[in-house]
Amino acid sequence: MEIISSDKYEKCIKRVIITENEIKEKIKIAAKKIDTLYDGSPILLVSILKGAFVFMADLCREVSVPCEIGFMAASSYYDGTYSCGNVKITLDLTQDISKYNVVIVEDIIDTGRTLKDIVELLKKRNPLSFHVITLLDKPSRREVDFNADMTLFTIPDKFVIGYGLDCGEYYRNLPYIAEYDESSE
Repeated sequence: MEIISSDKYEKCIKRVIITENEIKEKIKIAAKKIDTLYDGSPILLVSILKGAFVFMADLCREVSVPCEIGFMAASSYYDGTYSCGNVKITLDLTQDISKYNVVIVEDIIDTGRTLKDIVELLKKRNPLSFHVITLLDKPSRREVDFNADMTLFTIPDKFVIGYGLDCGEYYRNLPYIAEYDESSE
């Protein structure tokens, strides 16, 4: 992984497409839907690392139902801007999910392959219930039949960074979603 200068870092931010305030408002709405759906029943929020960790942190602070958290990691991008198509589970849950209402918290659904594989794996473990919430969805890139139960934002086919999403491990700390300027590389 290349270490980049702060000058180059800023040049790669083409434009903000979803503001920090827009994200906060949608998360509050999503949390209320989750509260209504589970009506006081405990849930297990599962963050798909690394990209969804910021989203899950904010979401779990907004839900009022009792919740535990779990983490999984899967990779399909490695260091580039395009999926290589091979999904690899690199960190699995430690909880026995057959005792939980599971809510997968994902950063973005692009081709759908990564999340479809994770969902198939977890459904075999017989959770009490199962839902998927995603911050972003790019339906124009879908290569498999998969849709989230709840999507906060639908975006066009642009490579995006910020709010947990990265390019080469950078930009996760941006408080908004921005389009990445590949021409500045």
